[in-house]
Amino acid sequence: MSQIHIKGANQNNLKNISVDIPKHKLTVFTGRSGSGKSSLVFNTVAAESERLLNETYSTYIQNQLTHYEKPEVDQILNLPVAMVINQKRLGGNSRSTVGTISDIYASVRLLWSRLGSPFVGYSSVFSFNNPNGMCETCQGLGYVEDIDLNELLDFDRSLNEDAIKFPSFRPDSWRGKRYLYTGLFDNDKKLRDYTEEEMDTFLYTKPKKLKNPPENWPRTAKYEGLIHRFRRSFLLNDNFEKKRFLADVERVVTSKDCPDCHGQRLSRKVLTCKIKDLNIADFTSLTIEDAIPFLESLEDEKAKYIIEPLLKQLKALKHVGLNYLTLDRETPTLSGGESQRIKLIRHLNSPLTDLVYIIDEPSVGLHPEDIDRINDIIKSIRDKGNTVLIDEHDPDVIKIADHVIDIGPGAGKRGGEITFTGTYDELLGSNTATGTALREKHSLQQNHKEAEDRISIDNITKNNLDDVSVEIPKSMTTVFTGVAGSGKSTLLSEGLKSDENCIFVNQKSIHASSRSNVLTYMNVFDDIRSFFSKKTGLKKSMFSYNSEGACPECGGKGVIKTELAFMPELSQVCELCQGSRYKEEVLDAKVEGYSIADILALTVEEAINLFEENKAVRERLYHLEQTGLQYMTLGQSLNTLSGGEMQRLKLSWHLDSDASDTVYVFDEPTTGLHEKDIPTLLECFEKLKEAGNTVIIVEHNLTMMTHADWLIDIGPGAGNNGGRVLYSGHPEGIFDVEESVTGKHLKRYIEETI
Repeated sequence: MSQIHIKGANQNNLKNISVDIPKHKLTVFTGRSGSGKSSLVFNTVAAESERLLNETYSTYIQNQLTHYEKPEVDQILNLPVAMVINQKRLGGNSRSTVGTISDIYASVRLLWSRLGSPFVGYSSVFSFNNPNGMCETCQGLGYVEDIDLNELLDFDRSLNEDAIKFPSFRPDSWRGKRYLYTGLFDNDKKLRDYTEEEMDTFLYTKPKKLKNPPENWPRTAKYEGLIHRFRRSFLLNDNFEKKRFLADVERVVTSKDCPDCHGQRLSRKVLTCKIKDLNIADFTSLTIEDAIPFLESLEDEKAKYIIEPLLKQLKALKHVGLNYLTLDRETPTLSGGESQRIKLIRHLNSPLTDLVYIIDEPSVGLHPEDIDRINDIIKSIRDKGNTVLIDEHDPDVIKIADHVIDIGPGAGKRGGEITFTGTYDELLGSNTATGTALREKHSLQQNHKEAEDRISIDNITKNNLDDVSVEIPKSMTTVFTGVAGSGKSTLLSEGLKSDENCIFVNQKSIHASSRSNVLTYMNVFDDIRSFFSKKTGLKKSMFSYNSEGACPECGGKGVIKTELAFMPELSQVCELCQGSRYKEEVLDAKVEGYSIADILALTVEEAINLFEENKAVRERLYHLEQTGLQYMTLGQSLNTLSGGEMQRLKLSWHLDSDASDTVYVFDEPTTGLHEKDIPTLLECFEKLKEAGNTVIIVEHNLTMMTHADWLIDIGPGAGNNGGRVLYSGHPEGIFDVEESVTGKHLKRYIEETI
């Protein structure tokens, strides 16, 4: 019972793995990106634990929970209940904040109801989500939205001429027909010629039944003015359609601080209640760093039972490097790493034991200075009697492992095997990719060239930056360093936002569905379909699973989902196409023994040789390989990619560009990348630089810092303790800056590897 026994794991690329994981220990899973770590830890261990736990509930409860497919594994014995702490963003909407998601705001509300003066009510009235406490003007949002009619309408057009400038209101759409088919308007009349009454009817009519509508008007439909319909559809709810048309919504809708509460969300009466001259909104706008001394200054014995646990929670957030956050920060603005640390803190004080905590790359977004603290928390979770499994690349996290399991030897089809199990010291002596990478010696860039020209960022004042200026050398690689929240990203985004030659390559998802794949993003799927059409004689559209070639049973999805009343939704591989997505006649049309589905199942590495003669396709695939994505299959859906993979996919696209004199800004491009794969990424940056471009990298990874031509360190701390340029120059000069924690860790890193 002292070990979790896994026998015959074949999930994704795993090759019949059997392995024992020690209980009540900290086990780190290592290996190249795409080797199969996540397949074993998350898709096998975590998925099976959560699936079995869900099965203990009634069918009604099961229907409310996430449905997990049974993983491809013969047997797992001694499996504890899993707590998964992943990097999925906390999400939510503008009503969800750091304070509400962490439950800290509940204690803050209680504190103000007990100590605040004058007394305005109990804890619930301090909630901006409660009708009794929220500002009536903005409904507790802190801002009001308005519709810019000049962006929504083209007054020089008629309804027939597409006068409503919004995709879902086009004349041929069902929403557009709700205006064209009313009989209320002359559909060929320009909007600028409407009478005041006609415009009022068109825009502001509340929902009503039409008298004697034309025959093509739906019998049960009500007519609703455009402004009412638009507000209901795109402003009042964070629904799928709002996300789908987000760019257009942002173009049409203007937002400003609420004129009544000035962004503080609560009613005027509630905001009069203060503790030491601060109302509750003033307090939640303080950084955690500043909120702690405020609470420590309160000397009320009656409120001690509220203040002490509240301080404990805030100090825990500070301990994991989140001292720069404010409790009123909206959760959709948090990064994956910030979200993960908030989730981790929520488990810190849990009295539950004998669980298996599964943590996905806890080092993401963290400076080496903060990694020591996150390591302390991980070890404390283990020491309470839990088993901890971590998927990680960072040497400073791997170091604290009681046990290491390395998966490889390569990625994709070349991975999926156990290549090592043992202690960290034994891993260092192994011939695995991880062992050799950890033994690698690192030194700073030598033979510096002097820049002929520089980019000036002048007088930036935003967030924690106060009149900050810096110069960045052109045609070189500059790495921006500093703890999370020091001001690096703010300085670059504000300083370069008006530079037309600047391209920000970040980790944000591309708006894509499961029907978009790697080939469609790289813009070569069209070439491949043309190639198959020419060779087989079938129409080009037959080779698209989104068009004529789609399997008639699953509609080109590869899976069939069935709703079973109170049972969870059942998802099964389509029996007709076996998950390939295509019609039988398309699958029978082969070129050199490959069907189009076979091509999509190939990894980038395998496909490069196949398209030897097709230069356009081969070049794009080669660029994917250059960014370390050689393990991906050509048909992999974009909505399955991690943040780091998404950024490297975008980089692959830019490598195909002939651009020169362009400034590329990369946001932590090593996220999710094995140390052995970093040189591949560095070659890409060199290629961009050789073409005459400037490369700017925001990064915490020490290996990446050693390859910088120029280093700019922001700090010394986060939030109000940061926001200063501590150093700007050739990397070795940072060692002389006493305030720089980056310099301290970089020096340690180089000395360790000498």
